Amino acid sequence: MDARATVTDYYDSLRHGAPLDSFVAEDRPADDPIVKFGVSETLVGSDAVQSGLRDQTASTSDWTVESRALRLTERGDHAWFSDRVELAWTDADGERRSFDTRWSGTLERRDGDWRFVGLHVSTASEL
Repeated sequence: MDARATVTDYYDSLRHGAPLDSFVAEDRPADDPIVKFGVSETLVGSDAVQSGLRDQTASTSDWTVESRALRLTERGDHAWFSDRVELAWTDADGERRSFDTRWSGTLERRDGDWRFVGLHVSTASEL
């Protein structure tokens, strides 16, 4: 599987409520942690990112994930991407949340599989 397929599989897994933690690489070395910036969180270290994704999957449902402008460059064992994504979900309180988001991230091929080593999701604000 190439890096682009990994990103689109991540989107599909999010839509279907499937586990997401396996998409994230383990920290290597220990002083160079994986980082995920989400709409309302910052997670540092593969354990925190993987745990945060497990919590997200357990506490949300009915995801809409619509990629609008996926761009990805793959060179050797590294890849980086950006995208505009229409994102919506239902939270544990039954409230529907919806955002126009911007995504960027970095992937690294480890043992033949592409894994995220950095993720950034933010919302656009009008000036």
